[in-house]
Amino acid sequence: MAMSMELGSSAFSLLHGSRPSSFSLLPTNNSHLFQLNKTQNTLYKFLHFSPPSRQFSVLQRSFFQTPTHLSASSSSTSSTADIEKDKLPADLDITEVREPNSRVRLSVSVPSVVCDDCYRTVMREVAKMAKVPGFRPGKQVPDSILVNYAGKQNVHKAVIESILKRTLPHALSSVNGIALQDSVRIATTFAEMEETYDMSDSLKFDVVVDVLPEVRWTPENGYKNLKIVVEIDNEITAEVACERELKRRHKTLGPMRIVADRGLQVGDVVVIDISAATIEEGGKDSQRIPSAESKGFNFDTEDGENLIPGFLDSLIGIRPGETKSFPLVFPESWKQEDLRGVQAQFTVDCKELFYRDLPPLDDSLAEQLQPGCSTLEEVKEALLQKCRELEQTAKDQATDNAILDQLRKMVEIDIPQSLFEEEGRQMYGAKLMQVQAQMKLSDEQLASLTNSKSVADYIEHEKENIIEVIKQNLAVGDIFKRENMQVSTDEVVKEVENSIAEFRKHEQEYDEERIKEQVQEVLEGAKVLEWLREHAEVQFITS
Repeated sequence: MAMSMELGSSAFSLLHGSRPSSFSLLPTNNSHLFQLNKTQNTLYKFLHFSPPSRQFSVLQRSFFQTPTHLSASSSSTSSTADIEKDKLPADLDITEVREPNSRVRLSVSVPSVVCDDCYRTVMREVAKMAKVPGFRPGKQVPDSILVNYAGKQNVHKAVIESILKRTLPHALSSVNGIALQDSVRIATTFAEMEETYDMSDSLKFDVVVDVLPEVRWTPENGYKNLKIVVEIDNEITAEVACERELKRRHKTLGPMRIVADRGLQVGDVVVIDISAATIEEGGKDSQRIPSAESKGFNFDTEDGENLIPGFLDSLIGIRPGETKSFPLVFPESWKQEDLRGVQAQFTVDCKELFYRDLPPLDDSLAEQLQPGCSTLEEVKEALLQKCRELEQTAKDQATDNAILDQLRKMVEIDIPQSLFEEEGRQMYGAKLMQVQAQMKLSDEQLASLTNSKSVADYIEHEKENIIEVIKQNLAVGDIFKRENMQVSTDEVVKEVENSIAEFRKHEQEYDEERIKEQVQEVLEGAKVLEWLREHAEVQFITS
C-alpha cells in the first residue's frame, strides 16, 4: 500500500507540474511518431479517447443512438446524400440561436405529417415482428391491436426515436461543415418529448452543437508583420556549452578520493541529507517542505547554480558528520510556484565528502575526451562544432516558441466546451505518457490514474494552459488556410510510410488513418512556422 501511495503522489506531481511556457509544433521523425502511437494505444484503452483527429471533422451520422444523446462523426458528403435521399413530407420549423462558447442551439418543431409518416414506419416494423394471436402471418393487423400488443408507451418511444433519427440530419444541415466532431447533444429530455408527442402528435426538441470557432486577429493580419524578440540563455551559446561539455568529460577521467583533512570546497562532491521547513511569523507552526528534502543526495558543488541561491555558500566548510542549519528564501523565479518567496529553514547533515583526482588536461587525454582526436585543440573544435549545431537548434526552437507566444496574444477565440475538454484529455494523455516513460507503470497503475475524476481534476488545474494551446493551434490553422498553404502528398506519404514501417518493425498495431492525420497536422504546423520565420523581424538578445 505504501508503494502505491508513493507512486500516486509522484505521478500526480508529474501530471500537475509547472506550466510549460511554450508548445512546439516542429515536425517529428517517424520514430517519435511510432512511440507516440504505441503508447497512446494503451492510454486510449483507459481514457476512452477518440483517436486524435482533425478537430474540425464534419459530423453527422444518420442513425439514432440513444433518446437523450447523439454522437456523430462522418463526412459532410454522406450526410448531404442522406438528406437528399430522404425527403421529408413537410419542412421542419427550425429556429437557430448562437450561444456563448461557439455553440448553436437549434429549436426544432416537427410537423404532425412527418410524425405520422414515422409512426407508420414504426407500425410496419412492429407488424413484421409481432405474432398476434388470432391473426395469420402476413394478414394485416389493425394498429389499435398492435399498439395494445406492443404497449402504447413502447410504441410512442419507438416513434420518437424514429422521428429523431430521421429529422436530425435535416435539422443539422445548417451547421453542416462547421459542426465539431462528437459535440451534438439533444438538450430536450426524452420525457418532455414524450409529453409533447402525446398531446399533439407533433414533436419539439432542442439540439445544441459546438461549431468551428471564429479566429479574430488584433490587429487584422497582424501575423504578417511580426516583430519578435528572442531571449537566448547564455548557457546555451556554443562557446559556453563547449566549455561545460569539455569539463564534464574531463571529470569522468578522474577517480573520486575521500576528503579526510578539511571541509567542503567548491569542486568537491558531497553526500548530504536535506530537510526543510517554512519559517512562520507570529508564532505559527512551521510546515515541512517535502519537495525540498532529500536523503543521500549526491551534490556536485560545481552544479550549485541549479539549487536555491545561497545553498552552496551556506555549506562551504562542512565536514563529514557535521550538521548545518540556515535560513534561505526561495526566489521568485523558482520553478515550483507555491514555493516562490517562501522563507525556509534548511538543515543539512554531511555524510561523506569526496574530491576528484583529475589528470592534467592536455593532449594526452585527447583520444579519451573525443575519439579520433589527437590534440586538445582538435577536441575543442569537434565539441564546438556539435555545440554550434545544438545552439542553432535551440535558437530555432526559441524563435518558434516566441512566435507562437505572440500569435496566442493576437487572437480572440470563443472556445467551444467540447474542444476544450478534448484538448484537455489529449494533454492529460501526453503527460501520462511522460509518467509512463519515467516510471514504467503497469496497466493497473495506469488505470488508477485515468479515472474520470483524475482527468477532470487535471483539466481544471490546467485550464489556462489548455486554452492557450487551443488558441495557438487554431491561430496556426487559420494562417495555413488564409495563406493558401499546401502540404505535398509526397511529404505526407513518405512520413506515413516511415511511421508504418516502424510499427511493423516492432510488430505493433496501428491506425493508419490516425497516423495520416497526425502527420498532416505536424507538417502543416511546420509549414506555417517556416512561413512566419521568413516574414517576421527577429531580434536575438542574450540574457
